[in-house]
Amino acid sequence: MSEAQNGAVIVISSHVVRGTVGNRAAVFGLEQLGHAVWALPTVILPWHPGHGPATRMPLPADVFSRMVEDLMAAPWIGEVKAVLSGYLGLPDHAQAVAELVTSLSARNPDLIYACDPVIGDERGIYVPDATAVAIRDRLLPLAGLTTPNRFELSWLTGAALEDNNQLLDAALSLGPKRVLVTSAFPMISGSTGNLYLSGRHALLAEHRLVENAPKGTGDLLAALFLARLLEGVEEERALHLATASVFEIVARSARRGSDEMTLTQDAASLASPMAMVQMRHLFHPSRERRR
Repeated sequence: MSEAQNGAVIVISSHVVRGTVGNRAAVFGLEQLGHAVWALPTVILPWHPGHGPATRMPLPADVFSRMVEDLMAAPWIGEVKAVLSGYLGLPDHAQAVAELVTSLSARNPDLIYACDPVIGDERGIYVPDATAVAIRDRLLPLAGLTTPNRFELSWLTGAALEDNNQLLDAALSLGPKRVLVTSAFPMISGSTGNLYLSGRHALLAEHRLVENAPKGTGDLLAALFLARLLEGVEEERALHLATASVFEIVARSARRGSDEMTLTQDAASLASPMAMVQMRHLFHPSRERRR
């Protein structure tokens, strides 16, 4: 399928000079699967902060807002079929993203807005509270798909999450119709999983845990899953393909001893992953509530 048929995706997240996180991961994944991408950075860094202290240059709120206004008035705006937002450099960025999504949705009711609420991990929240609140209150209500990790889901819902049933209940309460939770609880020792809830499915895609995995996996997974949905792939198959691609790339990157995902070397894994992923159907929590 051509880029014109797939349509364009606006990707809004961080940009690193070196590495494969944020926009560098999401844009590569989408383009490899045949999607045109409009990439808008929220903050520019030399490398991922996990590698050590580095200069952080967020786009000023007024500049970011004007760039969003330019995009909304662009003559090619009709090409856009989806928006994916990730890491925000400032709390005010959320308002501009909300205005963009609202404007595009008014033009195209079929637009998919995927919100990856990049706010924290197992160590806690690593963005200012105001940024996390802005994502929760301004962006999640507009999203048709959101892709938090389980720690972010816990913060967003204010719930302690100790098993996958609690993850499913929290996902159901979050708001978006489709919720993909990374770092879900595995059913097999030494594994990890991605838990997905929609109106039709409650699924767990489980694979072997890779020690010392490079960063950026959440950014890549959100982009790949969105890409498959835009292609019209059925949800369960889309989850399987996206999970297998990320697992395969992470495993190969770790085997090489790389501190970043080796996307260029493993580009074939994006289109045709071969990694083993265990797919499980879980009990859908909304069915229990209807009884």
